[in-house]
Amino acid sequence: MRNLLATGIRKEPKRLLFLASGRGSNFEAAVKTLQKKPKLYQILALISDNPEAKALEIAKSRKIPTILLPYRAFSDKQAYHRELLARSLESRPDLVVACGYMRILKPEFVRAFPNKIINVHPSLLPSFPGLDAQKQALEYGAKVTGCTVHFVEEGVDTGPIILQKSIVVQNNWGLGELSRAILQEEHKLLPLAIQLFCENKLKIKGRKVEILT
Repeated sequence: MRNLLATGIRKEPKRLLFLASGRGSNFEAAVKTLQKKPKLYQILALISDNPEAKALEIAKSRKIPTILLPYRAFSDKQAYHRELLARSLESRPDLVVACGYMRILKPEFVRAFPNKIINVHPSLLPSFPGLDAQKQALEYGAKVTGCTVHFVEEGVDTGPIILQKSIVVQNNWGLGELSRAILQEEHKLLPLAIQLFCENKLKIKGRKVEILT
């Protein structure tokens, strides 16, 4: 393969589409990192299913287009998922980033973007998948938990793992302290995973993700 820089041909920025439902702290952390290198990343839009999501305000403050698909406004929930897929396909993303998106992506969506969807989850998968992972860890008495960025497949939190960060659970921690500690690490892990993907440094071999140097 020819060296693109040597031939004067510039690589196009990777096209990123974000999905979020809530406060958007992971979205904001990723955007802060990505917008420092506009020649490498193009943030297409943020799609949210929640009109009250703070992530929408963050996007607007950073001049990122927003697409609101209010889930509760769809009496036919399948129609919501069809619209989500249609709007996402229109954007032609290289990568879809689910960060605090509280809907399970339908198989049709996952198949439309094979190995092009990543998610951040507040546990060390495969432990404590699904909702309330931090609470699950505390109730189970886990001594160590953490966070995971993984590729999304048709199962719930079952895709190949890209990056993980462990956290020792302190004896005096409640749900709030544990959630804050995990979130701090998510803010570092998600931008790094996006960067590795966009630099073509992730290679999937079965269930394993190899990080190329």
